Amino acid sequence: MIPLRIAIADENKIFRKGLTAILEDYEKFNLVLETGKGLEIIDQLALKKPDVILMDIKFPDIEGLQMISRIRAKSDQVKILILSANYEDNCIISVMKAGANGYLLKDSEPEEVIHAINDLQDKGFYFNEYLSVTLIKDLLVQPPATIGSHEAMLNDREIDVLKLICEESTNIEIAKKLFLSVRTVEGYRTRLFEKIGSKKIAGLVIYAVKNGIISV
Repeated sequence: MIPLRIAIADENKIFRKGLTAILEDYEKFNLVLETGKGLEIIDQLALKKPDVILMDIKFPDIEGLQMISRIRAKSDQVKILILSANYEDNCIISVMKAGANGYLLKDSEPEEVIHAINDLQDKGFYFNEYLSVTLIKDLLVQPPATIGSHEAMLNDREIDVLKLICEESTNIEIAKKLFLSVRTVEGYRTRLFEKIGSKKIAGLVIYAVKNGIISV
């Protein structure tokens, strides 16, 4: 198994070292970059090629949302897990919409950090119970027009796949449940992103809630 390449960006050196110590206990992780500067992550992205970036949203040299946007401009593949002390709903929603794949509070248990990284690799996103509720609260106060794909026409099979995506099922799990090949599921997932007009899982969840495909 090829180890996951991990980058850590946090201005708090003690916190960075703590994360490093946690990751070093797992052979499946390879720490390729540790820095207290946001711009260094952006500058080294092409060279270090991390699979996952663990980052705060406060840096002395760049604003967090801008950093996420610049990372996304360089790579759609790298997974971004936010580790922050900010538990306010608007902050969480903002970073998810900016392109983050998951959000954890800094007082989370080490086991949850590891679980989140694994989910990012397997599913492309990480929703814990708190984050799911936070997102849904945001969805329910936004008018459908802001979703951008309220009129998207989905067939029955696409709706089945969408429901399972919202249940956090992996492509392999969806394939088994619907008796499809993994490649076919990947095709459905791609079409859902195109039809709904979103590049992120959060957008699919928003669409599904707003259009009554899944219930809160």
